[in-house]
Amino acid sequence: MSELLERLSMLVEVGKINKVTPYPPEMKDMDGASEITQQALERGIDPQIILNDGLMPGMSRIGEKFARGEAFIPNMLISAKAMNAAMDHLKPFFDGGEMPSKGTLIIGTVKGDLHDIGKNLVKMIMEGDGWSVIDLGTDVGGDKFVKSVNEHKEAIIGISALLTTTMLNMEEVITKLRENNSSTKIFVGGAAVSKSFSEKIGADGYFRDPYSFAQSFN
Repeated sequence: MSELLERLSMLVEVGKINKVTPYPPEMKDMDGASEITQQALERGIDPQIILNDGLMPGMSRIGEKFARGEAFIPNMLISAKAMNAAMDHLKPFFDGGEMPSKGTLIIGTVKGDLHDIGKNLVKMIMEGDGWSVIDLGTDVGGDKFVKSVNEHKEAIIGISALLTTTMLNMEEVITKLRENNSSTKIFVGGAAVSKSFSEKIGADGYFRDPYSFAQSFN
């Protein structure tokens, strides 16, 4: 069992999605995360163990490499795609109630900002880790966040911004959320955002990259 989970972890780290995908070149025609996850289930390995001991360690390693500057956004994206291919086999266990959802995340890129790579990475990683994610898209203002929170009272909020000009709009969104939903936890992230800025605008937390956000809720 451990050998299969270790292989699955490695496949997620390098971004080998399935047998037909040509990346990485040296693993052409080899089973990917999708096939190995199916094999693990067929051997009777508990889906939660597959998630915790196979998929998440692979994402952890690529996330750590990203933080050290040894991996980049494309590497994170392809690893997240491999993880989500594996999760396609595990989702029936979540949806069927056999594996409870960890919670609900409402996520969006702040008003004025159309960049969504970081947001999409967070979404893929969090969904892979068992969260329900409501993606509001890009250019999202306070009213849209408030409406979504009113429909999902127990959700947490993730607000992304890439640009220094658009990150200033985060404060307006947070103010509106606090006026309407004072107990909602709000987290911010993005290339332009810093810990000191997040504290200044009243966020509950700041994360430097998509993986550190997801990892903090494990």
